[in-house]
Amino acid sequence: MKKKRISKDEYYLGIAEEVGRRSTCWRRSIGAIIIRDDQIISTGYVGAPRKTKSSLEHGFCLRDKLKIPHGQRYELCRSVHAEQNAIINAARAGVSLLGGDMYIYGSAFGKNETIDAFPCFICKKMIINAGLNRIICSTADGKMKMFHLNDWTKDWQENDILDDSHQYG
Repeated sequence: MKKKRISKDEYYLGIAEEVGRRSTCWRRSIGAIIIRDDQIISTGYVGAPRKTKSSLEHGFCLRDKLKIPHGQRYELCRSVHAEQNAIINAARAGVSLLGGDMYIYGSAFGKNETIDAFPCFICKKMIINAGLNRIICSTADGKMKMFHLNDWTKDWQENDILDDSHQYG
């Protein structure tokens, strides 16, 4: 019997899943890791800014309380997205992200239910400007979806961000 070894993409997406377990959002547990030259150079999860109270500490989701649908009015959320935190954490450590790949795993908070962990428009813009090459995301069907940043920028040059075919929320 021959042992089947998981791929690097499965390996890194599994690590992003574990990072997401630190999330403090009532709605989603999302983890992101950034890899460059086959090394993890940064991680991030959905959570309140450092030294502030999270939704878990408050005991409720502000956006739920205000009846804001998923994918809307992010400025009213207490949390910083996992992708943003991974980029910020690299900056805090003085680590370049140029040429790296980001892995994003998401699940419904408190459930064993994988979601399409596609970045929102704000995160997509940050990811493009950070100089990453690929984004590998978990999907609701238990697989993964890979995006090449060149395709995003080409698509946005020809259309617009609102025409983006893989939108979160």
